[in-house]
Amino acid sequence: MYFHGHVFKHHERLLQLLQACKTLPSLRRTKPLHALTITVGSVPNQPIFPYNNIISRYVSVGELLVARKLFDKMPQRNVVSYNTIISAYSRFGDVEEALNLFSEMRGRGFRPTQFTLGGLLSCMALDLYHSVQLQGLVIKNGLFDADAFVGTALLGLFGRHGCVEEAVLAFEDMPLKSLVTWNSMLSLFGHNGFVEKCMSLFRELMRMETALSESSFVGVLSGFSCKKDLEYGEQIHCLVIKKGFDYEVYVVNSLINMYVKCTSICLAEKIFEMVPIQDVVSWNTIIAAVAKSERPGKALELFLDMCISGILPSQATFVSVINSCTSLGISMYGEFIHAKTIRNSFESDVYVGSALVDFYAKCDKLEDAHCCFDEIYEKNVVSWNALILGYSTKCSSTSIYLLQEMLRLGYRPNEFSFSAVLRSSLALELRQLHGLTIRMGYLNNEYVSSYLVTSYAKNGLLSDALIFVTASNNPLPVVSSNIIAGIYNRSGQYNETLKLLSLLEEPDIVSWNIVLAACARNNYQKEAFELFKHMHMVHIRPDNYTFVTLLSVCAKLCNLALGSSVHGLMIKTDFNRCDTFVCNVLIDMYGKCGSVESSVKIFDKMTNRNLITWTALISVLGLNGYAHEALGRFREMELLGFKPDRIALIAVLTACKHGGLVKEGMELFERMRRSYGVEPEMDHYHCVVDLLANYGHSREAEKIIASMPFPPDAIIWRSFLAGCMRQGTTKDQPVGHENLDQHNRYISLGD
Repeated sequence: MYFHGHVFKHHERLLQLLQACKTLPSLRRTKPLHALTITVGSVPNQPIFPYNNIISRYVSVGELLVARKLFDKMPQRNVVSYNTIISAYSRFGDVEEALNLFSEMRGRGFRPTQFTLGGLLSCMALDLYHSVQLQGLVIKNGLFDADAFVGTALLGLFGRHGCVEEAVLAFEDMPLKSLVTWNSMLSLFGHNGFVEKCMSLFRELMRMETALSESSFVGVLSGFSCKKDLEYGEQIHCLVIKKGFDYEVYVVNSLINMYVKCTSICLAEKIFEMVPIQDVVSWNTIIAAVAKSERPGKALELFLDMCISGILPSQATFVSVINSCTSLGISMYGEFIHAKTIRNSFESDVYVGSALVDFYAKCDKLEDAHCCFDEIYEKNVVSWNALILGYSTKCSSTSIYLLQEMLRLGYRPNEFSFSAVLRSSLALELRQLHGLTIRMGYLNNEYVSSYLVTSYAKNGLLSDALIFVTASNNPLPVVSSNIIAGIYNRSGQYNETLKLLSLLEEPDIVSWNIVLAACARNNYQKEAFELFKHMHMVHIRPDNYTFVTLLSVCAKLCNLALGSSVHGLMIKTDFNRCDTFVCNVLIDMYGKCGSVESSVKIFDKMTNRNLITWTALISVLGLNGYAHEALGRFREMELLGFKPDRIALIAVLTACKHGGLVKEGMELFERMRRSYGVEPEMDHYHCVVDLLANYGHSREAEKIIASMPFPPDAIIWRSFLAGCMRQGTTKDQPVGHENLDQHNRYISLGD
């Protein structure tokens, strides 16, 4: 009796231990329990329970093979045994073995329960064919009536396969629905973009007066993805606060993500700053959003705040921050973040490593980029592409070697690999690469074919580039057509340009811009504006290149009214999108149309000015008779650190010429080599000779002509002679015999 009582106490103690370890499973705790189960032997009235429990513990700590061995050695099994091991295989994605065990279970006479089929339906790898069979079995066995578990699993399966209609039908047929069921349906509608249906279902759930959960809000918020959904998002946000879920981190993260997707970054930042609880996902969401909104500096500030707050950065954090450093182009910042990745043991991660390779490559530190590439433990195509792209801008032979190495190691290049190599390849390499793209099936890839055409054109192989037009039986892709049309346009083949682009069924904005530029180049100004009207009618939104072409046409026509109308349309469309280049063209257009005040006004409003901006304004002032103002702007430009180039010097010398500023003009001319490092060219000599000759300094003009390092052209002689004749000095001032014949030859030109 004592022996039996002792064994009974051991069995009781074993059951207590199994129950106690259920909350915190670990391999260290599970193994002793397994050993104790074997030592104590089977528990009376519950011989299978300890084994089922141990199998479940092994599965929960990821030891599937050990769990299976124990399952195979079990002297007795029940439905729970099979449910546990089937669910385990389903969770680990081994659908084949899960289905085999299911067949074995049915073969041994065990009737599947809702948990058996729920476990199978939850398997991520389960295909629709087997899903439909299992659904039939669910209906046949009446498991929909048992509880909502199996029905909810079926909804999840349909959602994974994008079968929204089937999910809706299943949902409507379910007699029992739990909150998890409703949440699954909300999530399914949300992730598939059915915003109205998602909101309608959420309202229905609210009317049922069921207590909502975190997943209810996460599900409905997942559907809001654009600006028009923002109003719905704000309504749900109010409800989140009202129901007290603004302290739940998952809901807070969904709110931040919703505001980011609905293009309200400012509100997302505000929410992020106000919420009482944040985790690594919260920080990652806001850092990534700020980085993508072209504020890389702010993203770095947030990263530092995150580190100070004690939140450990993840892989996603480092990828966003490294990309921000790439946008800033400041190597010191990137090197600081690189050190942080090493400290956090992320340098060998493929995503972080690829971002580092891209950063160093774009900072022209190819050795460092290669070192980061070598550190990556398991490289992927993105890693190779980042390094190939880095070398392609500097050394085409290395980028081709890397492509060969990539192929040798078994990686399959994609369209980005080929485009990276093609952008800098030489003529001989180009033909070999062309052959490789054909062999690998990328010839009809729009991205690759466009780079092939561009590379042929860059290498002067225009005939090879144009072969794409004649060799293709099908219409060329839009990008390739645009490239070839651009070649035609630059070589003055107006009709060929129009002919090629007229074949496109859906020309893009680039196609329209090429045709507009072709019209402008060939002085078909009226046709250019007719095309622009048609472009507006078919709802093609003009971009900066469109406006540059139109403004150039207005400048050629010297039509102030037309130019002002184009400017007005730019403001109406969104003037903030207009970059420095467009503003430079605006300054030039107004100047050529005689509206100096408008040119100055645009210049003064510009926040990003470059050397071309200053040159355009100096030219406008000079050509319109404001020589002193032009010279003043030139000196202001120098004080701000802009070093004048040959064009800027032509502009200021022209201003001096029109304003008769002989002394100032000659000082600038003498400083060209010494101060600016610019060797005077024919245009500079023309300005100086014209300046001197027109204002009574023909002897000095003659000396300048005599000192020229190359023969003077007809324009210089014409300017010199015209100036001499205006001053009446043709006979008075002697000219060297060696130049007499040339003088006589150009007198007729002066007349």
